[in-house]
Amino acid sequence: MVFIAPQTTDLLLAEAANENLYPKLLEQINKDFNLANEPIDFPKSTTPYELKVQLHEKIYRMLHYKFAEYLNLLYIIDVSEEQMKKLDGSDLVQLSEEVSFLILKREWQKVWFRNRY
Repeated sequence: MVFIAPQTTDLLLAEAANENLYPKLLEQINKDFNLANEPIDFPKSTTPYELKVQLHEKIYRMLHYKFAEYLNLLYIIDVSEEQMKKLDGSDLVQLSEEVSFLILKREWQKVWFRNRY
């Protein structure tokens, strides 16, 4: 079975919920952020919308105030460098939204594979 990532944050979160893996996605995000010494705690009660908004805000703040930690986080999560290079960094709000999606996509890939194999 081949992993095909959803094309938007909303589709990704819907797929995670449909496959009953949304709680695992939250766990994976919490785990990787903690590994990067950027504690974040999304409780199991976090809705997909809350996750989307709060993750976007966290990345935006990291871009502004904690750039070295932001780079470390991307490394720990293993976000594709190739995909990162394609992003336009001129608008930090837009950039943080796109990076949030790349983070979610990579975290979802980890959860999806772990569930399948």
